[in-house]
Amino acid sequence: MKKIFTHWTFPLVTLFFLIWVGVKDPQVKEILRLKSFDLMLQSQDKQISQDIVIVTIDEKSIEKFGQYPWSRDTYADIIDYLRLKNAGVIVLPILFSEEDRFGGDEIFADSLKDNFVVVGQVGSNQTSNNGYPRGVAKIGNPLDWLFEWRGMVGPIPTIGDSASGVGVLNTAPEIDGVVRRMPLLMKIGEDVYPSMAIEVIRTATGDPSYQVKSGDAGIIAMRVPGFATIKTDANARIWLSWNTAYPTISVADLGSEELRFAGKTVIVAVTAEGLSNVIATPIGSQYDYIAIASTLQTVIDGINIERIDILPLIEIVLAFFVGLCIVLVTRFAPYLIVGLTIVLGSIGGLVYTNLLFQQKLILFDITWILVTILFVGLHGIFNRFILEFKLKQQIRKQFETYLDPRQVAILQKDPSKLKLGGERKEMSFLFMDIVGFTPISEYYKNNNNPEGLVEVINDYLNRMTKIVLDNGGTVDKYMGDCIMAFWNAPLDCENHADMAVKTSIECAKETENLKEEFRKKGLPEINIGSGVNTGTCIVGNMGSDSRFDYSVIGDAVNLAARLEASTRNYKDENGKVVATLYSSYTKDQLTNIESIEVDKIKVKGKEELITIYKPKE
Repeated sequence: MKKIFTHWTFPLVTLFFLIWVGVKDPQVKEILRLKSFDLMLQSQDKQISQDIVIVTIDEKSIEKFGQYPWSRDTYADIIDYLRLKNAGVIVLPILFSEEDRFGGDEIFADSLKDNFVVVGQVGSNQTSNNGYPRGVAKIGNPLDWLFEWRGMVGPIPTIGDSASGVGVLNTAPEIDGVVRRMPLLMKIGEDVYPSMAIEVIRTATGDPSYQVKSGDAGIIAMRVPGFATIKTDANARIWLSWNTAYPTISVADLGSEELRFAGKTVIVAVTAEGLSNVIATPIGSQYDYIAIASTLQTVIDGINIERIDILPLIEIVLAFFVGLCIVLVTRFAPYLIVGLTIVLGSIGGLVYTNLLFQQKLILFDITWILVTILFVGLHGIFNRFILEFKLKQQIRKQFETYLDPRQVAILQKDPSKLKLGGERKEMSFLFMDIVGFTPISEYYKNNNNPEGLVEVINDYLNRMTKIVLDNGGTVDKYMGDCIMAFWNAPLDCENHADMAVKTSIECAKETENLKEEFRKKGLPEINIGSGVNTGTCIVGNMGSDSRFDYSVIGDAVNLAARLEASTRNYKDENGKVVATLYSSYTKDQLTNIESIEVDKIKVKGKEELITIYKPKE
C-alpha cells in the first residue's frame, strides 16, 4: 500500500488540483482560453470585402478641409457625394452630441433625411439619457441578459431625428481588454439600444424594430425582419470574424477615386493621428471602426462562430481522462514513449481544435487540457525519476559490498530484475572456509600480532570475494574466515551450478598461490574446503524495519554448509583435503564440468543418503 501511495499520489493530486481549478474557471484560465481563441480567429482567411467601403478622415483630409472637427455642412457634402454614387447605407460612427459651432446642423440634418444614414450614440455610466432606443419584439425575457448602461449620450435631436438610424458605438472588451465579441443589443432600464452594426442592418431593411428570443440560459438569437436569424451568446454577443481587408479611400480623394460605392455600406471613419480611437483586437491594435465593419461583415456573411454551452463540461471531462492517461503512461512507459505521448498528444489536440474551428466554426478550448498534460506529465516524470533514483541508490547501497559493480550497474539500470520483496527461486550456493585455520590463529597469537591475523584474513577474503564476484556470484555474508555466496539472484544466471563449482575451483587455485606466499613468510600452510549445492529457496530482503539484508533461507542452503564441513573428511591421493564437494542436485545441472563420485553420506536433517561429488581435474 505504501508503494502504491508513493508512486501514484503526487501525480494524481496534481491532476485533481488542475481539474478543481478548471471547474472554478479563474481569470488566468479564462485569459488562456481567450488567447487560444485569438489564434483561431487570426487563422481565418481574409478576403477583400465586397460589401463595405471605408472613407477615412485622415491627415490628408484635414490638410485639405481644415482643422477638425469640421463644420457639419462638410459632412453634408460627403453624404451628398456618396448618395450621387448610389452608396447603400452610410455610417457615421461619430458622436454629434453638441451643436455645430459653425451653424451647419440644419444643412447636415437635411442631408440625413431619407438618405439611409446611421449616426452614433455612446453608452455612459452617467444617468443622463438622450439616446435613441428601438422597439423589440420579445420571445421570453431577454432584458435580464443584455449589457446595461446607466445612461446614453446621443446626437442632438436635430441630427438624431433626421438620421435613418442611431447605433451604439461602445465595444465590449474581455477581461484582458481585447475586443473579441460585440453585443448587438444593450439596454437602459426597459429600453433596448442596438449596436451600430445591427442598426445598419435594420436601416437597410427598413424595418422599425427587432425580434429577440431568449430562454432559461439567456438569449438564443435575434433577427431583423427581412434578414436572416443571428445566433448569439446568452448576452446577445457574437464572435467576430475579424477582417481588415476593406477598400479604403481618403475624404481628400473623393471625386478622383476608382472605387465603386453603388449598393455598398460606406463607413466614414476618423483615422487622423490623435483623433482616432484605437482598440485591442485578436489581430492587433485597430481603429474602432474595424470592430463595426467586422461585426457588420460577420452578420452579412452569416458567419456563426459558436462557443457551445456544453463545451466547458466536455473540456473538463476530457482534461481529467487525458490527465489520467498521462499518469498511467508516466508510471509504466519508457521515458521516450512518455515524451512522444505528451508531444504528439498536444500536437494532435491543437490540430483537431483548429480543424474543428476551420470546418465547423466551433471554439473548443484546448488550453486546460494542454496544461493538464504538461503539468501532470512533468510531475509524473519528475516523481518517477526521483523514485527510480532513490531505488537505484538503495540498490547500490544494498548490493555494492557483495555484488560485482557491473551487476550492480545492471540492477540500477533495470530495477525490475530485482524483487526486493522476496521470491522462491532455484539457486546454487557456495560455502567456503579455511581448513587448518587454527594453526594460523595460534601463530599470530603466540607472536602477539592480532593485526597480522586480521590482515591475513582480509587478504584471503579479498581474493576469494573477487573470484566470486567475477563469476557473477553474490556474497551473502562473511562468518569469520567463512564465505557464503549464491548464484541466480538477484540477477538471473542460467548456468548457476557451473558458475558456483567453477568459482570453488578457481578459489582453490588461488589458495595455492597464497600457500606459496605463506611459506615465504614462515606461516603455516592453509587449504580451503568448499561445499556447493543447488536447490530451491526463499531469497529477498530479510530483517527488521530498521535493519535488513538481502539473503536466502531454505534447506538447500543448509546442505551446502554441511558439504563444506564434510570436506575435512576427504583427501586426495596426495593427502590434501578435497577442496570442493557438491551434491547430486548440483552435479545433475553441470554442463561444462566433469564429476567424480566421492561418497554417499548422511547429513543432519536428511533421512536419505546424499551422493557427493568432486570436479574431475
